[in-house]
Amino acid sequence: MGALQKQPYLSEKEYLLLEQTSDIKHEFIDGELYAMAGVGTNHNRITATLTRHFGNHLDGKPCEVFASDMKLKVQHEFFYPDVMVICHQSEIQNGYSEDALIIVEVLSKSTRRTDQTIKRLRYQGLANLQEYVLIEPKFVDVEICRRKNHWQSERYYMGDEVYFAAIDLTLTAEQIYARVINEDTVNDYEEQEPTTHRIRYDIDEYKRRFGYRAFRAGHRGRMRR
Repeated sequence: MGALQKQPYLSEKEYLLLEQTSDIKHEFIDGELYAMAGVGTNHNRITATLTRHFGNHLDGKPCEVFASDMKLKVQHEFFYPDVMVICHQSEIQNGYSEDALIIVEVLSKSTRRTDQTIKRLRYQGLANLQEYVLIEPKFVDVEICRRKNHWQSERYYMGDEVYFAAIDLTLTAEQIYARVINEDTVNDYEEQEPTTHRIRYDIDEYKRRFGYRAFRAGHRGRMRR
């Protein structure tokens, strides 16, 4: 999700009352409201793909996956993680959870700094959190911070297998970025036969609209610096 704007200080009670009636979701950080903006197509594709893979894997097990409509309370603050795995119904109260096993945030221009700093620190304080995952939609880059590794991050790129140890699930980077159109996935698809006609159509349509040079250029260099 993207932070649209912040608003004046509220109490926790006032925030929860507001969320019940508001048409816009807000995160609640340091007593301030942050209205959530919409997200891009690639962001939605990654979130939907992970929710589906996690959900299928957890079918019949005590843990379950939630997408971005479930609030997460951390002390006196509230967030809307893009994807979260929760393993105990007792953790869910009044429409929000107070803990999670895995949290995934898909980066965006407006939330990148918060996801990488404030949320990283807040989430690490959760008693049961084992993995915090940051996913870059503009190119293939999956970062996982694991409790067992003292929250040191490990990164995965195109061609890698990504292991979600907390739920014993392995996905390839290609699976996570299925249908996503970015610099890495396009280069990969151009080197081999496309898996579906739809993927080829998406790539060709993007090039037609924006031009091949613009398509290849992207923002990868600036983002990685």
